[in-house]
Amino acid sequence: ADVYSAWVPGNLGGESETIIGHWMKLRKNRSRVVVATKVGMELGPQKKGLSKSYIINEVEESLKRLQTDYIDLYQSHTDDQDTPMAETLEAFALLIKQGKVRSVGASNYTGERLSEALTVSHKHGYPPYETLQPLYNLYDRDVFEKNLEPVCLKNNITVINYYSLASGFLSGKYRTEADLAKSARGQGVKRKYFNERGFKILKALDEVSKQTDHTLAQISLAWLLARPSVPLPIVSATNLDQLLEITASVTLKLDEQMIKLLDDASS
Repeated sequence: ADVYSAWVPGNLGGESETIIGHWMKLRKNRSRVVVATKVGMELGPQKKGLSKSYIINEVEESLKRLQTDYIDLYQSHTDDQDTPMAETLEAFALLIKQGKVRSVGASNYTGERLSEALTVSHKHGYPPYETLQPLYNLYDRDVFEKNLEPVCLKNNITVINYYSLASGFLSGKYRTEADLAKSARGQGVKRKYFNERGFKILKALDEVSKQTDHTLAQISLAWLLARPSVPLPIVSATNLDQLLEITASVTLKLDEQMIKLLDDASS
């Protein structure tokens, strides 16, 4: 996203796009890479939202940082209820027509607002949102499954969920107070996931791990991949071993009893 990582002292935003841009240029691999970025979060005074003028300006900045002439997937980072939906979608339609953007998606929308966006696109003949990037994992289920998943399934929207491992909690690395010091995310994990339900989920993951000889992270991702709406869970890796571990989840197929065990523990 254009806002990554504006919160770091001395940064202005756009740093992650700049890194990816240098990486692609150095390796000359742009045609082999799917580039997805987002727009709309606050970058500074008067620099946020999804107005047409702001989107048109910010896509040029992102393209410069990425050192490319098109973005494969351009997403609304968060809903902007101060801008008419039609204005936002008109801007995206123009960018697609110009070839600067291939497809558009939404992030952090409610089911109601996502449905509204699809209706507006259909009414005006604008390209619709093709993807949704929501919070969703084995612990954080309620909002997505009740309000967003039905809309995605009905409209064939690809789900690219973030926090797929609940900030690492679902990997099993945080089980005691001492474990929390392993990461800067530790205190956030404690506040949200250190509770009876969280540990019940870990217990169920441990049981499936014994049956499959796979790690908790692999099982958590396999559970997501078993959902009909979630083909693309986002998960981060900080080293090669973690990367190899999480990619192995793609071939892990959980049986009905395993899925039921996990569903019951996390319901």
